Amino acid sequence: MSSSGPQRIALIGLGTIGMSMAALHLSREQNIVDVFDTRPDFEDYLSKTLPIYLNQPPSFDSELSSSPQPMSLVKLLVSSGRLRIHSSLETACASATIVQEQGPENPDWKQSLWAQVEAIAPPSAHLWTSTSGIAASIQQAQMRDKTRLLVVHPFNPPHIMPLLEIVPAPETLPAHVEFAHEYFSMPGSRHRPVTVRKEIPGFVGNRLAFALLREACYLVQEDVVGAKDLDTILMASLGPRWAGNGVFESYQQGGGEGGIRAFMEKLGGTMQTVWDGQGRVNVLGDEGTEWKEKVITQVDQAYGTMSADQIHEKEARLKDFVRVQTQRYPPDGRET
Repeated sequence: MSSSGPQRIALIGLGTIGMSMAALHLSREQNIVDVFDTRPDFEDYLSKTLPIYLNQPPSFDSELSSSPQPMSLVKLLVSSGRLRIHSSLETACASATIVQEQGPENPDWKQSLWAQVEAIAPPSAHLWTSTSGIAASIQQAQMRDKTRLLVVHPFNPPHIMPLLEIVPAPETLPAHVEFAHEYFSMPGSRHRPVTVRKEIPGFVGNRLAFALLREACYLVQEDVVGAKDLDTILMASLGPRWAGNGVFESYQQGGGEGGIRAFMEKLGGTMQTVWDGQGRVNVLGDEGTEWKEKVITQVDQAYGTMSADQIHEKEARLKDFVRVQTQRYPPDGRET
């Protein structure tokens, strides 16, 4: 089946990531999205929460986009047949071309789920897990057919953030990898899927993020800098640079004519001193975790609990950042 045609997508687990994925899939007018979640107030929760994500409207039907009441979007989607709410896993998956789960980060739960899905979903369905770090090869332990399951790891919120890390298990057939890659990179899509070649805990994006977070926690613990000032340093230096160029391209540029080779030759000594002195902090258990309260206290004091208005503002800014990444700039530096 071609990824460019209409899809019947069963979403299992409609928390923050699941709601955002629902908005992403519904942005394609030909898709039908079946949703299932075990929470007892699921329909009410869906009606109140999904419009928050649909308010970042890609291309809905004119009937939907002209609705004056955001909550009526869910009712219109349901009445049009594009959104279907299910009370059982069986009915949600019965006609799916894609089954995507956003459940707990628990290997036992995921193994049990995929064994159930395999028994009830069509044998041609593509099976995607939105896990943040549990490899597909671990999740498929109870499955008979180990060729269809792969990781599609989004960055939050996926209806805005472009990256999808596609991580197959060793047994996953290349055709399923190609289908996922093509689905998220169709013409007009803002998303940028990347196939990770080898399974590794945390995949790539989270490994980079957690490495930076570990050093940030260490610097706050050692009173080198406060939490809020550390954020300022990041946003005023690495953030804009890496958003435009990434890590390697930035250092290729930073080395001048000699590129990253010259950069490493010039600053290799400093780099090695920093690498040798980087902090190691424990996040689990009791021993060596005193830093956590210090970091948490400073972050709470700096930012408190984010209000809905603050979240909307930050998501709007995030959309602008993503738009700027794809903007073309001529040699004179003006936007086009």
